[in-house]
Amino acid sequence: MSYRNLTETTWRETRESAPDAIAVLPVGSQEQHAEHLPMGTDTLLVEAVLDRALALLDEEAAGEGPALVRLPTLPYGHSPHHLFAAALTLSASTLGAVLGEILDSLAACGHRRILVVNGHGGNDEIMKLAVKRFALRAEVTAAACSYWTVTGGEEDGGRPDVTPGHAGWFETSLMLAAHPGLVRTPVPGRAPVDPPPLFDRPPYPGLTVERHGEWERVGGSTDDASAADAGQGRRLLDDRARGLARAVLAFDAATRTDP
Repeated sequence: MSYRNLTETTWRETRESAPDAIAVLPVGSQEQHAEHLPMGTDTLLVEAVLDRALALLDEEAAGEGPALVRLPTLPYGHSPHHLFAAALTLSASTLGAVLGEILDSLAACGHRRILVVNGHGGNDEIMKLAVKRFALRAEVTAAACSYWTVTGGEEDGGRPDVTPGHAGWFETSLMLAAHPGLVRTPVPGRAPVDPPPLFDRPPYPGLTVERHGEWERVGGSTDDASAADAGQGRRLLDDRARGLARAVLAFDAATRTDP
């Protein structure tokens, strides 16, 4: 695998590498993560998963993997539902426009294959729509995923009911593995909220339900994080990174001969 950091390349190096490389854009957020996790949790975790995925590609591909260009992380996302506590948020239309303009800039620089990797649930639908619109107007092949959706299939933690959640067991375990010094301890427990939030437990499969004030009512987290564990977090992090690495390889194989 040949890997470049866009921030450190010259314009000529950027132009030379663009036609064959996959440009990777991480996207995060700045928002409340209960009492024990920092505002930048989503940004930190998407970077941690991507860092590990790049290391795995370097180890396993033995120099034969795809050429990658890593873009600077976009640290702001769509987080108005967390403003009850604290968040720096872009509107859906603004985030869509920002993503669209970054993607258009990549195409203008000669990039033809782009992968967006997301770290915040509130960005997911906006990111997917931006990628779809991009491929309609530019001669590119673009893909998108949220890091928790691509797995190696070897470690699910046994708790799908709280994965990925928000500021709960899953994210706290990952942060204990990736950035233990930023986790405020002891991690507080949380009693079950009755009724459970409709955005997390819809009343019927297939429904998406939002109710005004729900995030504030449940205290900013979806589940009890007190049982979070660094060892489990390392296994979860490695599994998501392995899944992302495999997704990159599959995307490369499927698009290597794109015109």
